[in-house]
Amino acid sequence: MKAAAGRRRAALAAGAAAGALLTLTSVAAAPAQAAGYRYWSFWESSGGKPWAYATQGPATARPAEGDVIGFRFAISNGTADTSLPSVAPDFTGICGSVEKKDGSKRVAVVVDFGGPADAPPGETPPAKPVVVGCAQVREDATGAEALATVAKPLRYDGAAMLCGIAGYPARGCGEQVAEDTSKPSAAPSASAAPAASTAGEERGGPSFGVLAGGAAVLALGGAAIWKARRRG
Repeated sequence: MKAAAGRRRAALAAGAAAGALLTLTSVAAAPAQAAGYRYWSFWESSGGKPWAYATQGPATARPAEGDVIGFRFAISNGTADTSLPSVAPDFTGICGSVEKKDGSKRVAVVVDFGGPADAPPGETPPAKPVVVGCAQVREDATGAEALATVAKPLRYDGAAMLCGIAGYPARGCGEQVAEDTSKPSAAPSASAAPAASTAGEERGGPSFGVLAGGAAVLALGGAAIWKARRRG
């Protein structure tokens, strides 16, 4: 009886391990669906340098006199492939004719509404794809305040994420989109721009965490088989 029970336990454990192996194999073999987020990315430039992805949001960033800030609406998988504003950060070209006043600063602003491929379903980018302007604001003004002087109205969500500039887009905020850019789903965290994928996901395969978790399941299954055989 004990030998038979031991054999049954071994068979059950082997089945569980095999099932885990099949699950892991199917996860590893299934093609990862590319996905990104449709949102307004925020860029900055100082001292004539090229565009750099901003390290904080426009509501807290405080550009200095002579800086350029840029906003680009696009579908991106993270900061590594986010589209740059299509206009160079040229402070002199944008603000050169605006005289600085005491107690204020000049900030050049570039707003790039993106193309039709980036537009949410049912919406069309403005006829003028790029808007530039020189914001003359108080010395402690934020990037959001500078933006509001050039391209309002601005639309934010409940967590203060910038959702719309100059009324575009009219709805939505940071939706996740599938590879064909036509099926929005859950929105990302509103506290920051969507994060970049893990290295494994960027290569189109499962992440290291998934593989490691599956390996652990298989190891536990093997241990169960060994124990059951000893009891038998």
